[in-house]
Amino acid sequence: MMKVTLSESLEKLEKIIELGIAISAEKDINRLTEMILLGAKELSHADGGSLYLLNRERRILDFQIILNDSLGIVQGGTSGIPITLSSVPLYDAKGNENHHNVVTHAFHTEETVNIPDAYDTHDFDFSGTRVFDEKNQYRSTSFLTVPLKPRGGGVIGALQLINAGTGSREEGERGRIVEFSPENQRFVEALTAVAAVALQNRDLLEAQKRLFDALVRFIAGAIDAKSPYTGGHCARVPEVARILATAVESVDEGPLAGFRFENDEQWREFLIGAWLHDCGKVTTPEFVVDKATKLETIYNRIHEVRTRFEVVLRDVRIQQYEALLADEGVSGERIAACNRLIAEVEAQLREEFAFVAECNLGGEFMAPEKIDRLNGIAARTWERHFDNRIGLSWEEAQLYLPAENEPGAPLRTVTEHLLADRPEHIVPRQSSFYEMYQGFDFSTPVPDHLYNRGELYNLSVRRGTLTPEERFKINEHVMQTIVMLEQLPLPESLSRVPEYAGTHHETLDGSGYPRGLTADALSIPARIMAIADIFEALTASDRPYKKAKTLSESIGILFLFKKDGHIDADLFDLFLTSGAYREYGERFLLPEQVDEVDISRYVGK
Repeated sequence: MMKVTLSESLEKLEKIIELGIAISAEKDINRLTEMILLGAKELSHADGGSLYLLNRERRILDFQIILNDSLGIVQGGTSGIPITLSSVPLYDAKGNENHHNVVTHAFHTEETVNIPDAYDTHDFDFSGTRVFDEKNQYRSTSFLTVPLKPRGGGVIGALQLINAGTGSREEGERGRIVEFSPENQRFVEALTAVAAVALQNRDLLEAQKRLFDALVRFIAGAIDAKSPYTGGHCARVPEVARILATAVESVDEGPLAGFRFENDEQWREFLIGAWLHDCGKVTTPEFVVDKATKLETIYNRIHEVRTRFEVVLRDVRIQQYEALLADEGVSGERIAACNRLIAEVEAQLREEFAFVAECNLGGEFMAPEKIDRLNGIAARTWERHFDNRIGLSWEEAQLYLPAENEPGAPLRTVTEHLLADRPEHIVPRQSSFYEMYQGFDFSTPVPDHLYNRGELYNLSVRRGTLTPEERFKINEHVMQTIVMLEQLPLPESLSRVPEYAGTHHETLDGSGYPRGLTADALSIPARIMAIADIFEALTASDRPYKKAKTLSESIGILFLFKKDGHIDADLFDLFLTSGAYREYGERFLLPEQVDEVDISRYVGK
């Protein structure tokens, strides 16, 4: 056993400090484990060694790197050469701790094992080592096995060194094989203590990343599950974005040349932005997102309107029959006239209700004459005999004006219109709304009211089913996305997530929302996100309100966005010429959607 001189000790201490600094800064697991093993070999003049880490299931130790100078063996680490040896089980079939293997023994006991000569010990099973030695004409003699145990934590792995040497490192000599000296053992233990902390910190960071990424997907999945109208959208937009961004990175000429994500962290930042681009939809009520008819809130109010038509018809019948009963000696001609009148009124009411029901369905355009007719139908009146201010929640009761009757007074019959915009249909916007968005430069016009549920107001919507208030509520999801994400204490590596997530409805010509940004303010990743969002929505086949569009139909519509200056023309052209659109289609669309697209009709146009 060779003694370590003072100068050598100082040199090794300095080496440990240098390694500690380098190890602490290293993030790549392959380089990290290689640095640890090479450093330990250098400190102890070992001929070979290996490093093991605890498997995530905590039942086995996995090899991370194996080195042997004499045999020229390099496996794992940064070599790219796979490790051929099997993992080491920590427990037997009955669940008992495995102490037959020196590495697992060091793991379980949390103590260093220093063996001068493996061929002279019977404490551990070295039969596998002897087979290896015989096969490679080698002799594995001295072993030093050190558990990797961070301060205050459990063992996370082990470091094993083989065959300490006496040669000069400067001259590259191995010399004769000796046992690992107590001094060198302490140096290696000091290094492994630093290494264990670095490995634990890396594991904690990786665990935090996995947890964060899982939560991101959890949120996106919850949003997709919230409404059948957006099912799968949050999960598929990142796929479109990733495929197109990959294509952009391969461009060597033109306006897109030179764009690259510098590292995996920037790629992760971009994809997290894509996964979270609609996270603000957690605040959007389902009855707004899923509004299929104009009178729909939580339910379709056309049923209330139909009941009023029923009441009007019954009132006409009752009035006519009461008039007949009041006449003495009523004639058959009078009865026939009465029945004809009732039939005419019934036919007119049926036709008018059918018209109202048709208006309720929404469409591409509602002509002004239809709105005029709605107002004419709304002029009809009916008599209400029951109090409409009882049985209400406290919140709903606040929407109503004071009661028509004094408390305790007999309820008067109230005349109401068949269709109406009433005060209780107005849901006011809370003042906290403006406080929430204070400091954000949102330019989207804000309606005065949170909701306007007026029946004429809703039935008169000219396109689709949404009122301006409901349209804003849906568009507001981007504002909520930005506010929510900017409130998170995101690390520097994720600082652009709010930008990537919050710009997918912006347009190059400034007509988008919520900030009305123009081309100068929109980065290439933000522009990619806009195309991904539109393309996924066009091709989605899980929307109950529309038939799935083919690739050619979707590209044709996306081309119109390009012509109108809403999306980036160069990115759109690359989306086609790179085949990104087809790659996505073949992976995620139904076979009948994947048709031929004549890209010459769109590229460069």
